[in-house]
Amino acid sequence: MPDIIKNKTVVADDWNILRLAEGETAETVSVPQGRVVVPLTVWKAQRETLQQRSELGVWLASDERPEELKGELDHFAVVAVDFPKFADGRGYSIAYNLRARLGYTGQLRAIGDVLRDQLFYMQRVGFDAFAVRADKNIHDAVKGLTDFSEKYQTSWDEKNPLFRRVRRTNAQAAD
Repeated sequence: MPDIIKNKTVVADDWNILRLAEGETAETVSVPQGRVVVPLTVWKAQRETLQQRSELGVWLASDERPEELKGELDHFAVVAVDFPKFADGRGYSIAYNLRARLGYTGQLRAIGDVLRDQLFYMQRVGFDAFAVRADKNIHDAVKGLTDFSEKYQTSWDEKNPLFRRVRRTNAQAAD
């Protein structure tokens, strides 16, 4: 069982991520029993069958819209967002929209090409679980969540910018 970072701690991951193999389709792929996170395309194609399951998650590709899950988020214990490559930042917007606009309160997991350098910023937009790339040291990566001691701008995890949180005296303001 691989490890993930969940709530700033390295833990064993008991969820399986379903990825379609070549030749498989969303309509015909067999979804295994147990805790499984399915692609959005599989959820949409097999919704009637899958909505009966109590332990189910869904993952979104970086080019999919979280609004497609509006009204259905309560079906999922886990929502994951796939980062196909380090430089693809669309997943940050997806996560923020899931939390801020759609009100998702369950586990929000980053999967794919997830590296230490991204974790601090990923948690700022609402991620609370991270499946770090397999060739990276997860115990080193978890330190990325605390790389910075202060946040300047607003986001999901901090509603006020730094200038509103710091009280300055007149002497400090003149410097």
